[in-house]
Amino acid sequence: MIAPGADRSVTPRRSPHVAAFLSFLWPGLGHAYTRRWRPAALFGIPIVIVWLIFLAQLAGGIENLAVVLFTPSSALTIAILVLLIGLWRLVAIADSMIGFGIHSPWRRGPTAATFAGLAVVVLVTHVTLGYVAWAFYDAGSRIFTAENSPDNTPSPPPGSTPNASDELAATPLATPETANSRINILLLGVDSAEEREHSLTDTLMVVSIDPVTNDVAMISFPRDISNFPMPDGRIFTGKINSLMTAARNHPDQYPDGPLPTVISELGYLLGVPIHYYAAIDLDGFRRMIDLVGGVTIDNPKAINDPRYDWLDSDKHGFYLSAGKHTLDGKTALAYVRSRQGAGDNDFNRARRQQQVLVALRGKLTSPEMLPKLTDILAAAGDSIRTNFPSDRVGEMVTIAQKVDDSKIFRVVLGPSKYATHPPNNTTNGVYTLKLKMDALAELSIKIFGDQSAYLKGAVLPAAQP
Repeated sequence: MIAPGADRSVTPRRSPHVAAFLSFLWPGLGHAYTRRWRPAALFGIPIVIVWLIFLAQLAGGIENLAVVLFTPSSALTIAILVLLIGLWRLVAIADSMIGFGIHSPWRRGPTAATFAGLAVVVLVTHVTLGYVAWAFYDAGSRIFTAENSPDNTPSPPPGSTPNASDELAATPLATPETANSRINILLLGVDSAEEREHSLTDTLMVVSIDPVTNDVAMISFPRDISNFPMPDGRIFTGKINSLMTAARNHPDQYPDGPLPTVISELGYLLGVPIHYYAAIDLDGFRRMIDLVGGVTIDNPKAINDPRYDWLDSDKHGFYLSAGKHTLDGKTALAYVRSRQGAGDNDFNRARRQQQVLVALRGKLTSPEMLPKLTDILAAAGDSIRTNFPSDRVGEMVTIAQKVDDSKIFRVVLGPSKYATHPPNNTTNGVYTLKLKMDALAELSIKIFGDQSAYLKGAVLPAAQP
């Protein structure tokens, strides 16, 4: 017998607690449990649509999800959608209980406890997921400089003060001809630690990626390269790490601006266009290494650098034996900055920079990093700026997972194969390097094939003896 005043549309012996739990699992299930088919469809179908969209993205591989999450507008949309779905689930849970004649489930003892418990789980879950999506949005909006404003005005680089003439801001000078064309990216190491009053850009490395074969090449330009030809026929007599400063101080001679001048010059010397850049703040680099639990490297030769300055203390000197070591952020930073030890030089440092970047890439693509994802994203947002298009991030993630570290082609343009050291008495006592242009032309053809301007027979001053 049905008790007077009870909702006769509900089958006896059905529990509001079960209905609430079913709606917690999937909005609308609790209504179907009580045979309320119209609200079951109303609450359930929108969630079905959302899941179908998600599964469609997942079917395309992890790279599709990466594209969505690293595109700031998409990440923000997802963050809002996650919170709205959480609210939708709460309404569905409450409404499924109301079907039992409980008009205010949160005001009645047992049902209120059920609703409160489920509500807490829903809120914690969706706030957490929303926070992760927001972390992607926040990091992406800071990392991908060309997407920060409607007019594609890049944001300031890490460690700098925003200003209109930011020297580490540039829109792409060229873009790959097709989706299958090689992608050439200039990496700049920006040493702007809190202990410094200025930023240094001594790391100049071009990373070239073939999206078809997954081949990767890393070419480091030592900072002491001097007296090199420029696209306009001039010879730059200073060191290559001073070119950006020269362009900033003499805009009449370098109308393209500081960073575009450097990008154009390195592409000219390599015989291929540099499509994008990425500026990496070394202090943020240190934080990221700490977050991933350190990086493991195999140091080929003992380092004994008594002059190394730790910046944050009066301590001097960096020492590391040969062999395998797991380095924390501070030690890894010393490993890539030290160059004054006996038998050491800028070329060894460049090789170590390449080595640590490869080791960090391996850590960042590990599933073990998922619990630390939001902290890693925050550190990346603080330390990386790039004009690389966010819609190709997923593709880069896929390539990174397929690359065999041992097969990455790594080269430093130092002596004796790619550069010579002029006698100090001809350079006023300043240590400089002069590129061997014939060797550089041969390297360009080896890496880039028929895309190299050297092979195409272009008349480059750089190719002249």
